[in-house]
Amino acid sequence: MLQVNRDDKNPIWQQLLDQAIHHITTGKWPPGELLPPSRELALLVGVSRSTIQIVYEELFSRGYTVTNWRGGTRVSEWGFKTNLAEEVIPQGPSTPTLPLLNVAVDELNSWFRGKENGNVAIDFCPHEPYLDEHFRKTWRQSFLQASAETDLTNWGYGDAYGFTPLREQIQRYLTFERGVHVEIDQIILTSGAQHSIDLIAQALLKEGETVSVEDPGFPAAWMTMKYRRMNVVAVPVDEYGVQVEQIDPQTKLIFVTPSHQCAVGVIMSEPRKQQLLQKSAKNQFWIVEDDYDGEFRYRGGPLPTLFSQQPHNTLYMMSFSKMVAPGIRISAVIGPKDAIRQLAQVQQLTYRHLPIMEQLTLAHFIEHGHFMRHMRRARNVYRRRHEAMTKAIMATGLAERFKLSGIETGLHMLLEAEESFDEEAMTNLALVNGIRVYPLSKYCLENNRKGWVLGFAKIDEQAIEEGIFRLAKILLQET
Repeated sequence: MLQVNRDDKNPIWQQLLDQAIHHITTGKWPPGELLPPSRELALLVGVSRSTIQIVYEELFSRGYTVTNWRGGTRVSEWGFKTNLAEEVIPQGPSTPTLPLLNVAVDELNSWFRGKENGNVAIDFCPHEPYLDEHFRKTWRQSFLQASAETDLTNWGYGDAYGFTPLREQIQRYLTFERGVHVEIDQIILTSGAQHSIDLIAQALLKEGETVSVEDPGFPAAWMTMKYRRMNVVAVPVDEYGVQVEQIDPQTKLIFVTPSHQCAVGVIMSEPRKQQLLQKSAKNQFWIVEDDYDGEFRYRGGPLPTLFSQQPHNTLYMMSFSKMVAPGIRISAVIGPKDAIRQLAQVQQLTYRHLPIMEQLTLAHFIEHGHFMRHMRRARNVYRRRHEAMTKAIMATGLAERFKLSGIETGLHMLLEAEESFDEEAMTNLALVNGIRVYPLSKYCLENNRKGWVLGFAKIDEQAIEEGIFRLAKILLQET
């Protein structure tokens, strides 16, 4: 029978309900057993009838009992055995093995390198931009003001294309800063380059189709495409950019970084660009142009985009990870209306839309001039650090022993060695000496090129100079 514990802090009805459920699930009240009428049970337990009615209603609503106006309240046909507790397996279904996913994540972590253990004094990280307290202050201002000014309707389900005012600000930026003229429905917002590539794979490709990537190149591009079960083919890169004549004739898409080749750092020559555009038009494949840090150029202004020359089969990827901060997770894909519409449909099905607060803040940040002021300040910082890096490499003699490239644009440069160079051993030796460098081999799919991709955005001039001199001491003594 049910009992009330007056010292128990739980409500009386909860105590009685817990006891009733225990009696049913353990078989003490077997299936089909008729429970006493509520009035009768209330007298037996010593509580009000309304308390018992609450218990009976809860049992019924949870499926423990069934009721009939003639037959009263009975225990449901649960089919539990009295020894049920002994038969319960204390674990869920096994997690499936996903070799493609595991390999891709391992490779991605190996490329990105994360924050390995070790006494790292100087990190030549090529992945992250310069940020300072001034940025944090202005971003916070935009966050607070955008929060206060936004209409409540913006907090509902949003547009799969992205927040319209932010896309309008991006449209203005592309027009006036990059010479790219598009309509608003040619822009879709994503949560980063990998998200952009994944959307493109889902929306514009079929499983098993051939995709070409630069080699060396952006590892996340081929990892994402492989995970989507595409046939990924490597295309070598030389001093003029991707070798167009080696693009697989069956390719349906090629991923390129023409403004500052990811890893090698070269700028795709104009003849090579025209060759790529002509081949794409003739063979009818997509060009995905990733302009991840092309805004930072040290000789002249930003270069014209492939998209501006051939917009009908080019998808232009821009990211605020390098221009602002990776943490805001906002990028954009610009392309033909039909293609962008298809990406938006996939986004609506799988992701719905991006979080609104980051979009509101970035739109405010751009509209009120903070973005361009941040870019001007960052460009000045990068110019000084770029000069410090170049001078240090020249002064130490590293440029005589290794080939230096990628110095005109972007936030990293390449110090390339011969293929016989023991890259892994030298990387580990540098780490032991407090210097983290990023091996070129991690950017290679099939290529055997060796060297180091050295970023300079996050370290000041003094640290750059010290790091390069310490690196030179290690390399020139060991080679």
